[in-house]
Amino acid sequence: MNLSDFEKTEFSGLYISKAAHPTFGKKYIARFQYDKKRYVKVLGYTKKDNLSKKAALTLMQKFKDSIVVDKEEVPTKTNINDKNFDKKYQELFEENKNLKTILGDFKDLDPETLRDGIQKIYDLEELKKYQIELIKLQNYLEEENKRMIILFEGRDASGKGGAIRRITRYMNNKHYRVVALGKPTETQRNQWFLQRYIQHFPTGGEMVLFDRSWYNRAMVEPIFGFCTKEEYEIFMEDVVNFEQDLVRQGMILIKLYFSVSKDEQKRRFDRRINDPLRQWKFSEVDMQAQDLWSEFSEKKYEMLRRTSSRAAPWHIVRSDDKHKARLEAMKIILNSVDYDGRNYALNFDPDETINISVQKELMQMRKTADY
Repeated sequence: MNLSDFEKTEFSGLYISKAAHPTFGKKYIARFQYDKKRYVKVLGYTKKDNLSKKAALTLMQKFKDSIVVDKEEVPTKTNINDKNFDKKYQELFEENKNLKTILGDFKDLDPETLRDGIQKIYDLEELKKYQIELIKLQNYLEEENKRMIILFEGRDASGKGGAIRRITRYMNNKHYRVVALGKPTETQRNQWFLQRYIQHFPTGGEMVLFDRSWYNRAMVEPIFGFCTKEEYEIFMEDVVNFEQDLVRQGMILIKLYFSVSKDEQKRRFDRRINDPLRQWKFSEVDMQAQDLWSEFSEKKYEMLRRTSSRAAPWHIVRSDDKHKARLEAMKIILNSVDYDGRNYALNFDPDETINISVQKELMQMRKTADY
């Protein structure tokens, strides 16, 4: 078997033939080294065995596991204590036993599911350092009697709700509120537009997180005809002054826009439709989001261009990678206040591939409306 006839996949040890057999299709092989020995095995063919990459990965993992099990059965109490026994092998043997104790019946799980689960543990551990800082920030707001508003905006399925849950995960719920307003009542429709938001504003020492905000009038409402063109223009002209007044009066105002790509939004919608645990998230508005992508892009462009000010700038967070988006959102919030007890050993610098300036986002949107 000539390895030059195969190319690597993104999975370590898994190879696929460069050429396809007219009847059998492409061949998958496993090739890896264990305990100073090299192992090669033909896993099957794409046509003959109807073998997908995912299935080939599972077969390779089973092959690896069988070798590890066989090797584990070889050592006995006698030869483990033998002075000539390979010390490195003994360490691997103990390490493997410990991992099996932790993972349990991992062979019954899909390898991708297991890999995703382990990655989530690492992601959660990375976030915890910044969640500790958020508690310090919350304590500072309370001690100094400061008020903070954080706006979470973005297209449907852009990751706003998940970010809010991670940000508030360990906070004192007596000093923060999450506000997600539904459709306005008839009474509210006849009020000043911003009135129903103002009644939810924070008092001293409190933080309020708006899961969608008054910027509904800048994007959702004009697209679906929930406001007139005149109402839209009045809002766009007045909102900057309104926010400047808030900041002038001591309000800490942070505006986050979660920018998801069209392809990733579709992938998340498809997952919501097919996953019983997520179907409740899918709404009639979501069904139209992809078809109305261009209309939302136009309104997003105008909103960012006209409503980002020095007093209340927009922070654009690319959210195709949920974990990185949540991490950057935390950094933006923490960098907005010079709170006491900051852990300067942490990295608070923005990741410029995720935390995008308004100018850069607008320039990108002039080229393509993918975000």
